[in-house]
Amino acid sequence: MHETPTREIFWNIRHIWLTYALLVPMVVAFALGVWNHVRRWRAGKPIERTDNWQERLRGFFVDAVGQDQLRSGDQQAGLFHILLSWGFVILFIGTTVVFIQADLRIPIMHGWFYLIFQSLILDVFGLGAIVGLAVALYRRYVAKVPRLTHGLWQDGFLLASMLIILITGFLVEGLRIVATSDPWGSWSPVGLATGRALAALGIREYGTQLAVHRFLWWFHMLVSYVFVGYIPFSKMMHLFTSPASIFTRNLQPKGRLEPLDVENTEVLGVKTLRDFDWKDLLDLDACTECGRCQAVCPAYAVGKPLNPKMLILDMRRQLTEEIGGVPWAKRELEPRPIIGTSIEPETLWSCTTCHACVTACPVEIEHVAKIVDLRRFQVMEEAELPETAQAAVQGIEDRGHPFRGAQASRRDWYADLPYVRELAQVGQAEYLFWVGCAVAFNERAQKIARAMAKIMHTAHLDFAVLGDEETCTGDPARRIGNEYLYEMMARQNIETLNNYGVKKIVTTCPHCFNTIKNEYPDFGGNYKVIHHSQLIRDLLAEGRLPLEPGKLQELEKVTYHDPCYLGRYNDEYDAPRAVVDALGVERVEMARSRQKGFCCGAGGGRYWMDDEPGKRINVERAREVATSGAQAVCTACPFCMLMMEDGLRTVATEQGTTERPVATRDLAELVAEALAEAAGAREGEAGAALGA
Repeated sequence: MHETPTREIFWNIRHIWLTYALLVPMVVAFALGVWNHVRRWRAGKPIERTDNWQERLRGFFVDAVGQDQLRSGDQQAGLFHILLSWGFVILFIGTTVVFIQADLRIPIMHGWFYLIFQSLILDVFGLGAIVGLAVALYRRYVAKVPRLTHGLWQDGFLLASMLIILITGFLVEGLRIVATSDPWGSWSPVGLATGRALAALGIREYGTQLAVHRFLWWFHMLVSYVFVGYIPFSKMMHLFTSPASIFTRNLQPKGRLEPLDVENTEVLGVKTLRDFDWKDLLDLDACTECGRCQAVCPAYAVGKPLNPKMLILDMRRQLTEEIGGVPWAKRELEPRPIIGTSIEPETLWSCTTCHACVTACPVEIEHVAKIVDLRRFQVMEEAELPETAQAAVQGIEDRGHPFRGAQASRRDWYADLPYVRELAQVGQAEYLFWVGCAVAFNERAQKIARAMAKIMHTAHLDFAVLGDEETCTGDPARRIGNEYLYEMMARQNIETLNNYGVKKIVTTCPHCFNTIKNEYPDFGGNYKVIHHSQLIRDLLAEGRLPLEPGKLQELEKVTYHDPCYLGRYNDEYDAPRAVVDALGVERVEMARSRQKGFCCGAGGGRYWMDDEPGKRINVERAREVATSGAQAVCTACPFCMLMMEDGLRTVATEQGTTERPVATRDLAELVAEALAEAAGAREGEAGAALGA
């Protein structure tokens, strides 16, 4: 028995020089392929994405190394992907150890390191990689998971190549162990078992073992070389581009769109791929084609032409065509418009900007920002947008709100509420109640404002409204693509707010909440912005809202619908649920909730765009609400509530009735209904009536 555990490198292999000769074309192919990707990214505009290294490294280790986002999206798939990816990482490290000893002449492959790492750990991780590959093959070709049905031929080639590399590696190891009667073979349990199995199958003669070992060794090496050289020309390039995308991810608030310098920008928005920044082009290469974005997209779910995965892949295909697939291509194609080349207009306008795709993406691809950039060009340069969306934008410009035909004024909802004061009357107040267009101009949604005013009055809060001085935040205009109009509205509102010295803003609309909180700071508007669910939660916790048990007896069960701009954009999931739980009703969760919540269909300007029958997102969500077992669906967004009411009317029609199967309430309405009777007896105390 050898005194020091080790093994001979290149045992049974002749003409070792050939391994280095064959390595050269592999390295050249790999390097040229990588450089070609870099050429594509360099075609994009500059952007700063290497600041705040501490936070970037944290995200890199959590999501790229630890694959946390991958696991949170799909536990089973995430686990087996970790087995596969980390199996190959550890095996690559093991190959590097061989290189260090064989070529750098540093003797490290001996002793306990050899036994524990180079033998046992490599075997265990190699077996784990085989298990991961087996599951990947099963999900694609047996279970046929819908989001994994794209690129099956390439997937098959790549997965088969990896499986061949792993299996031949164990065959080579097993033959070496049995042929040499390796005294340390038990430390390589998979290799030892493989060698014994081969012997049991008839490969017992020493000469036969040598011949088979030598053949499999060279076959294993050649397949490995071809696979590595092919990586930059395949989706396996995500081994490098995905970690790069995670490291260079956007660290700004999720609800913030990048401002556009409309006065000094040559092209407003994005026309060609070269109008994107380099991170956008990196995103196209970072896509792993996992389909998680496709699986959660509400537009795709109801049959609209938008598929966020194909949106990225179609642009990647165009980028490859324009900046050649090989770096020695003689010329590049002239840049072509993205819309009409790889993306159709109908695809662009199907997006609700719900952020589900971005949230689900394990490699930080920014789909929504790209869609808005494309819309900006269509709207501001081409004047190409749906007619109803154009009417909404025109309404914001002409009337300060997007609701054509609205008869109400911003003052109507509080005309009979003497405790609702205007800042113009009182000068200052601790809280500005930002009402929002949907609440001010829709008769049903006005009840939300009245309920919220009652709550704040009951809690003795010093609050006021802007009345006719309030105008649209510009959010619909911005998400539709009219950045110029958005900036004009933002600056106008910020001037009004700053003139009054506003410090705290309360709003019932998540779109207003997100815009004022996350986007107005770019134009000098810095305020403490509070969503009404957060304020109500705090008031209840402080005991400032006396509730009367049993006032909501008819609503035994309530389900809560997560607004996208409150949840996914601003990570507020708990405050609304805490309020519902305080009301003495049973809260039931729908299958698609919190981060996986399903959009109502109103965002991204879609509220003002026509939907084809059978392709309405709000109806899809309403069907889920109707089967939740709840008597009411509670929202924390006026747009969500209006979309739920409309969707539930359609569900009622489908069920052959005129009565909606589930009641709709805003959070503020439920709380106002549950307030003790004495709580509302102070209506004449705080301030004069409108016009007094």
